[in-house]
Amino acid sequence: MFRLFISDCIFVNGNFYNGGILVNYDGKIEEIFKDRAKLDEWLHSNDNFEINDYTDLVLMPGLIDTHVHISEPGRSELEGFETGTKAAAAGGFTTIIDMPLNAIPPTTTVSNLIEKQKATSGKICVDVGFWGGIIPGNANDLCSLHEAGVVGFKCFLHPSGDETFPCVTEDEVELACQQLADSDALIAFHAEKCNDDCAVETNDTNDDDEDVYEYNTYLKTRPASLELNAIEMVIRVAKKYDNIRAHIVHLSAASAVPLIKDFRNAHGNRLTVETCHHYLVLNAEDIPRYRCDFKCCPPIRDLENQTELWEAIKAGDINMVVSDHSPNVPEKKLLVEGSPDYGNFVESWGGIAGVQFGLSLFWTDCGKYGLHIEDMIRLMCEEPAKLCKFDHRKGKLAKGYDADFCIWDPSAEFTVTEEMIHFKNKANPYMGQRLRGRVHATIVRGQIAYKRTTAETFNFVGSLLKKKNA
Repeated sequence: MFRLFISDCIFVNGNFYNGGILVNYDGKIEEIFKDRAKLDEWLHSNDNFEINDYTDLVLMPGLIDTHVHISEPGRSELEGFETGTKAAAAGGFTTIIDMPLNAIPPTTTVSNLIEKQKATSGKICVDVGFWGGIIPGNANDLCSLHEAGVVGFKCFLHPSGDETFPCVTEDEVELACQQLADSDALIAFHAEKCNDDCAVETNDTNDDDEDVYEYNTYLKTRPASLELNAIEMVIRVAKKYDNIRAHIVHLSAASAVPLIKDFRNAHGNRLTVETCHHYLVLNAEDIPRYRCDFKCCPPIRDLENQTELWEAIKAGDINMVVSDHSPNVPEKKLLVEGSPDYGNFVESWGGIAGVQFGLSLFWTDCGKYGLHIEDMIRLMCEEPAKLCKFDHRKGKLAKGYDADFCIWDPSAEFTVTEEMIHFKNKANPYMGQRLRGRVHATIVRGQIAYKRTTAETFNFVGSLLKKKNA
């Protein structure tokens, strides 16, 4: 049976249309009707279809988040595929790409990838792809992981905090590039780096009198210079390997943008960069004492830096905006009041939860900076699809593409409460915030993955995305 999705506000190629989208048996877009007359004509001549009418809600491409940490198997108390993908679906995301660390085992070999894939069985509401990992000693595994369908490879240039996923040196990055040189592979970098060996920790404060319950004490341990050092190293390596695509994850330091622009001007667009919602809506000046749910790596910086990130987005110097969804249990985040280390920013585990609220976080503030719905689609649909080489099937509304839709109300406002959160560990820095833009339904390849009603409903309709069939 064909499925027909109708709305007064279908957003296609920069314009709104009052029409419908016809989805075929394979979950692909069969036809886009850009006016009601043509839609009515089709309705009168066909009877084998199911109608989903969303009246005046906006229907646009499903969102794609390329930076999500699902810690299953092995650490599912942090986050699991069921809760993580339910949260994504409730936020209008139709595809997420899982990072290679936090789960046990990490995604650093094909056998580990298979374990990760098995853990998704019957649990995913959205399509899921996987990053592979680069760690010391696994260079010989990279080509087989690439063939197995990972979208790219993530590495750390600074200690990751996960003993199963050590950081790599510049020499080890070069070895990985040599292994992957003929594959047009994508290498993503956690771009913080000390001047010397990556094993040096920077989480120690130098002054015994430092107040570890104040956010700025932690901020001093992760200065912007760490990001600049790392990006300079990435650029050095990228200049040597023309077939390797490089990507900077979670850029927090706006001062690094000129380095990226200079490289692109000389070498084209082989270097992409993302930033995160928390860097765009939170700032260091407003972070309260003890609130370790605000801690992440790299850190949230000051308001001036935040404004410069928005300007870089407007200028097209930042390619995409992602969540870096990375929750943990309250005990590890040091959020349990009365415990000995409660509120210690220096010792707390770093990571922010928020995949469910990406659309709303971005939409609430983007008008302030002269950005519009087409900018959100570029930053959160089209560019993420292009990064993963899914752009021939995902990221926009077009005939033959996957019928992935986000259906939402741009004017609706809501307050973030614990009761509405679907990811496993609820602590997050957005609690109590008033946001604008509310998702009503999420469609994955023509099937309803999420529907907002008085009792929200989810369906496990997602599949694994593999390079060869993507």
